[in-house]
Amino acid sequence: MACMDRCRCCVDSRRQSSILYNILKSEQQQGTGQAAPQPGPGGHATGLGCSCGLQRRVALKNPQVACKAASAVLVKTLRFVKSVPCFQELPLDEQLVLVRSCWAPLLVLGLAQDLVHFETVETTGPSMLHRILTSKLRQEEDDEEEETSLMLLHMTPRSPEQQPCGGGSNSLTLPLVEEIQAIKGFLAKCWSLDISTKEYAYLKGTVLFNPDLPGLHCVQYIQGLQQEAQQALNEHVRLIHRGDQARFAKLNVALSMLRSISASVIAELFFRPIIGAVNMDDMLLEMLCAKL
Repeated sequence: MACMDRCRCCVDSRRQSSILYNILKSEQQQGTGQAAPQPGPGGHATGLGCSCGLQRRVALKNPQVACKAASAVLVKTLRFVKSVPCFQELPLDEQLVLVRSCWAPLLVLGLAQDLVHFETVETTGPSMLHRILTSKLRQEEDDEEEETSLMLLHMTPRSPEQQPCGGGSNSLTLPLVEEIQAIKGFLAKCWSLDISTKEYAYLKGTVLFNPDLPGLHCVQYIQGLQQEAQQALNEHVRLIHRGDQARFAKLNVALSMLRSISASVIAELFFRPIIGAVNMDDMLLEMLCAKL
């Protein structure tokens, strides 16, 4: 009933099949110049204007492949971060603040650079009674910590069918369709721009050195590093792409798209099937301090 109250497209299938409803709907669409939405499985409309479809939960179709690829990109990302001399000069607590904030957008940039494709499938949420019962059972159990750090790449992720369907984080925080669309939209934008290796490096520098984060003390120093990354990107674009005056702006528009991508979504999608209940910040700290 809640879905019916939120969206007009989620109506009873008998109403959709009635002649009067179809005539009125057709006339309304002709008046607005909109194409008639094609019915999807089960008779529900799948028009772009429908927000119900965007609220559905999804999981990776091939988690073994996608999680392994994302894990490899995460290792490469932290290796890149640690290779930047200016980053190494910062105090460890400053490094942690930056990494905790930027690891997800840097990872998505890495996915774009490595041309990582992934597919998702819609999942069926558990019943409310099932959630309550399994949540109660989980509260009585101690959370088991799983080994993470450098063994990340060698661990086999669980398929959506193998993941817990109760009150755990895996089932209740699966990404929404609209959240996945934001990730894929950014990847498509990067691929359409055919970003070079140097441009990716400058974009990563811009993301890494964010002076606006709370808890930073070397604000002016970090701000200067971000400005240097932007200046280097601008000079590179002007030198290599002289015929494209708008390329620098296009690259920054792509960067702005990263703001709509949540770090928690990236963690749940690519790493929760591997690390389980392990805290992502703890894993990042361990990997940052390890020799990658």
